[in-house]
Amino acid sequence: MTTYNLDEPVPPLHVSEQLSDDDRLALLGYMIAAREFDNAMIRLYRQGRAFGGVYAQIGNEATAVGASYALDRTRDVIFPMHRDIGMHFVFGAPLDQLMLNFLARQGSQMRGTDGTGHYADPTLRIYGNISHLAAMMPVAAGYALAARMRNQEIVVLTTIGDGGSNVGEFHEAMNFAAVQKLPLIVIIENNQYAYSTPRELEYACRQLSDRAIGYGCPGVTIDGTDVELVFDTVRQYVEQARQGNGPALIETVTMRMRGHAEHDDFRYVPRELLAYWDKRDPLRRYEAFLLERGVVTSDALEQLHAETARQMTAAIDRALEQPYPPPEEAFRNVFV
Repeated sequence: MTTYNLDEPVPPLHVSEQLSDDDRLALLGYMIAAREFDNAMIRLYRQGRAFGGVYAQIGNEATAVGASYALDRTRDVIFPMHRDIGMHFVFGAPLDQLMLNFLARQGSQMRGTDGTGHYADPTLRIYGNISHLAAMMPVAAGYALAARMRNQEIVVLTTIGDGGSNVGEFHEAMNFAAVQKLPLIVIIENNQYAYSTPRELEYACRQLSDRAIGYGCPGVTIDGTDVELVFDTVRQYVEQARQGNGPALIETVTMRMRGHAEHDDFRYVPRELLAYWDKRDPLRRYEAFLLERGVVTSDALEQLHAETARQMTAAIDRALEQPYPPPEEAFRNVFV
């Protein structure tokens, strides 16, 4: 079992030369929205109001926000996983719509039949995942192939967890994308555990990006809690993919600070491991970084948190005022 030195200093954050202070404030806003959304869903789950599972991305905000912010939101496409709510915010998903989805109310994109992040919004270039992890990777590769056949300069970004990267569809999609030189960016969100299985029992390679050489594409492992580093890294490979150089495999190292879902108390996770990663909290680190640089003041930061929380509460109230979909919705698209 890997040991962690709690006295190990936290490294300074990467500073991107491609981002303005306005960009940094936007990144901060998206990360706060993702954190507040998760906190709201956790409360709703405990109240018995959230529909289905609640898969918090706490600890992964920098990866979800930084990666999607590196894309062209007018043409590129994302295939996010269930722990990537930050990507939905970056790509313009309305908060009210997300609340209807998670509370399974009338107007839900899943018509009230599901609330665990399996929804899509093609109008926003967001294509949802399904529970069979990595099953959407061949679909993402297929989208990239179709876009190229139509002479569209589209880059497709998809994410998978460390556990999901061990299933067959992952390898098939990576191999196909590399052979065809498809514009596909694959991010492995390595958050230390595949449900309750620690990474030491998942794979024998030193880092998951080492697999890239076997596919014949570039691979890199980075700190997934450093939002500007994630942005610069993804942006670099997006530009290469757009030029026809094929896919890239990016491993972002983070920590899942909650259980697999809220029904899981994650007592199997050593407390010292959580303490180690708590010092590397992506949101708190970025807030401190922006405060130090004078990009934001402590008063403005406090107001931003308060306003985001207020918007979450108001969206929840509006969603709860909506009725559940009629029972007949359960039979739509059922063939037998």
